[in-house]
Amino acid sequence: QVQLVESGGGLVQTGDSLRLSCASSGRTFSNYAMGWFRQAPGKEREFVAAISRNGVTRYSSSVKGRFIISRDNAKNTVYLQMNSLKPEDTAVYYCAADLALGSSAYYISDTRDKYENWGQGTQVTVSS
Repeated sequence: QVQLVESGGGLVQTGDSLRLSCASSGRTFSNYAMGWFRQAPGKEREFVAAISRNGVTRYSSSVKGRFIISRDNAKNTVYLQMNSLKPEDTAVYYCAADLALGSSAYYISDTRDKYENWGQGTQVTVSS
């Protein structure tokens, strides 16, 4: 397993930017596909963005064009650059890791149940 710790959340205004980080420890980070999910109060945890082992990315329609996911395998860290933030982006943001044994380096998933390892989350609040 890997241990995941998110950071970088906070309170911002509409239109501002934030960069979330997720630091990994434990097993080899580069073996994992990584994802970001979020959960707003009273709502289900939803997919935000994911990145494969070799850097292929996928985004939800609600954040595409505003958010950028990236990874630095040397630093065992995945990032979520969030631009043009809106009040509806307010949520707890979670980092997740998917080992995906036997899958290709292009493997990527937007399905919550595929991810075996989760961080504790970081709060992002966007005021109007």
